Amino acid sequence: MNPAARGRAGEQIAEEHLQTKGYEVLARNFRVRAGEIDIVAALGGVVVFVEVKCRASAAFAPPGAAVTARKRAHMRTAASLWLAGHGGDRRPARFDVIEVILGPPDRAPRIHHILNAF
Repeated sequence: MNPAARGRAGEQIAEEHLQTKGYEVLARNFRVRAGEIDIVAALGGVVVFVEVKCRASAAFAPPGAAVTARKRAHMRTAASLWLAGHGGDRRPARFDVIEVILGPPDRAPRIHHILNAF
């Protein structure tokens, strides 16, 4: 599976995970010049900006390790713009990371949801 297809698969798995936990998905792949947010969701009045990292395995490093300081800064800027455009600049918000390890085809993916990741 190429990286783009793996990323799309990971985002779909993460979205389904969020929905089973009671989150309302508000947007996917919100893009602005400053950056991108994979999933914007809401739970209990809190807007949750989610970065999804998907890997075939965790042999090298946990997927969340790829969320660098630069990526976090871009997400913060994009989140501010999303909130401003959706009347929510005063709503509580947080940033989560969802790690998806696809593993072998005969096994279910492993999901690790990191709340308040940064």
